Amino acid sequence: MFTDIVAKQQNFFYEGSTKSLSFRVKQLQKLKSIVKSSEKDILKALKQDLNRPPLESYASEVGFILSEISYTLKNIHNWMSPKKVKLPITYFGTKAFIVPEPLGLALIFGTWNYPFLLSLLPLAGAISSGNCAIVKPSEYAATSSNIIKKIINDNFDPAFITVAEGGVTESEALLAQKFDFIFFTGNPNIGKIVMSEAAKTLTPVALELGGKSPCIVHKDANIKLAAEKIAWAKFINAGQTCVAPDYLLVHNQIKEELIRHIKEYITKFYGKNPAESPDYCRIINEKHFDRLSAFLRSGNIIIGGQTNRDNLYIAPTVIDNVFSLESAIMEEEIFGPIIPIIPYEDIRRAVSIIRSKPKPLAAYIFCDDSNTENYILNRVSCGSVCINDIMLQTSTYALPFGGVGESGMGRYHGKASFDTFSNFKSILQAPKSFDIKLRYPPYKTSSLKIMKLFLR
Repeated sequence: MFTDIVAKQQNFFYEGSTKSLSFRVKQLQKLKSIVKSSEKDILKALKQDLNRPPLESYASEVGFILSEISYTLKNIHNWMSPKKVKLPITYFGTKAFIVPEPLGLALIFGTWNYPFLLSLLPLAGAISSGNCAIVKPSEYAATSSNIIKKIINDNFDPAFITVAEGGVTESEALLAQKFDFIFFTGNPNIGKIVMSEAAKTLTPVALELGGKSPCIVHKDANIKLAAEKIAWAKFINAGQTCVAPDYLLVHNQIKEELIRHIKEYITKFYGKNPAESPDYCRIINEKHFDRLSAFLRSGNIIIGGQTNRDNLYIAPTVIDNVFSLESAIMEEEIFGPIIPIIPYEDIRRAVSIIRSKPKPLAAYIFCDDSNTENYILNRVSCGSVCINDIMLQTSTYALPFGGVGESGMGRYHGKASFDTFSNFKSILQAPKSFDIKLRYPPYKTSSLKIMKLFLR
C-alpha cells in the first residue's frame, strides 16, 4: 500500500538534499509559516473534534509548535556542527569528532488528544535532523487529521514528507514497511504492537505512552493553590491529557479541605453546570465515553458524575472511597475527567502505592518540606516531576519530555527532538606521518611496560 512512497522517500534521502543546513532551515520556516496561516482552520478543527476552546487550542498546540520551531531555527546550526572530542595522550596526533547525521526515513504516529502538537512537533524534530518522514495522524480526530494532511501534502514534496490517513489497516501497512526510525504516541497496548513490529527489522523506536501519573498533596502544602492547579490540569481537555494527574494521594489531615477547594474551582472555571460551559471539552468518541462511564462505579462520587452520551459529556468528577486499589480505575490510565482520591497518613504509604504501579509518565508533589520532597524524589521513578505545580515541566523546549518503563522510551522537545532523530557518528582521524609501533607483534617485554604506563 505504501511501498511506492517509501521508495520515493528513500531515493530522495540518498540524494543528500535533506542534510544541508539551508534545506532544513527552509523547510522549518515553511512549516512555521503554514501553521501560522492555518491557525483558524486548526482551531476550528479542534473545536469540532474535542469542543476545545480557542485559547486552550492555541496555547497547547499552535503556540507550542511555533515556539518549538523558532527555538530550533535559532539553534540548529550549533546542533548540526561537529563536536571535537578531547582524546587521551595515547592518541597523540589523532583528531576525533562526533557528527550528528539523519537516521533516514521516519514514521511518525500522532494521536487524537492533541492531534496537531503530537504530529507536527515530532515532525519538526525529524526535519531539523535531516530526515524524510511519513506522518500518520489519528483517525479518531478526523477533522484535525484532514487539516494535518492538507497542511503537509499541499505544501511539501511527498518524497520528503507526506501524511497518510486511515485506521488500523493503514497503520499495519505502514509498519510492514522498512523505516529507519519509528516515533509513536499513544497507549501502552498499541505501543507494544509497534515495538514488536519494529523489532522484526531492528528498527529503533521512541514510544511516548501514558500511565497513571500520581499527584501527592501533603499536609503542609498550600491547599488552595494545589486545588486550583489540580482542577485546571485534570479537567482541561476533559482530562484527555497523558500527563494529567491520574489519581490524588492526599494526607488525611487536609483531605476534606482539598475536596472543598477543588469543587470551588470547578465551579469557578466551568460554572454550576459545566455542560453549558464554552470552555469545557468533550470525550473524543463513544468508545472512550463508555470506558470512562464504567469507572464511575468504582467508588463514591463526591463531585460531578453527570453524563450525556449523545453529547459525549462527562462532568468533572471526583471519586472518594475507591473500592479497591486493584480495581480498573486504579489499574488503567483514566484519560478522562475523573479523578479518584486515595488518603494516606504516612508518606511511606503514598510512595508504596505509586511503586506498586508501573512507572508513570509524570509525578506531581505539593509539599513545603524539602525532606519530604527528597524522600519522594529519591524513591519514585517516572518520566518527569513537577513540584507545587502541574504539567509545566512538559510544556517547555528547555526540558526533554518522555517516559520510563511502561510509560515510554525516548525523549523529545527542543534539542532532545534533534537528538532523537539523529545518529551521532563518531569519527577518528589518525595522523598520516607517524605511527606508534608497540601495538604490533612481535611483542617486546619493554612494550608491555610502556603499555601499562599509559593504560593504568
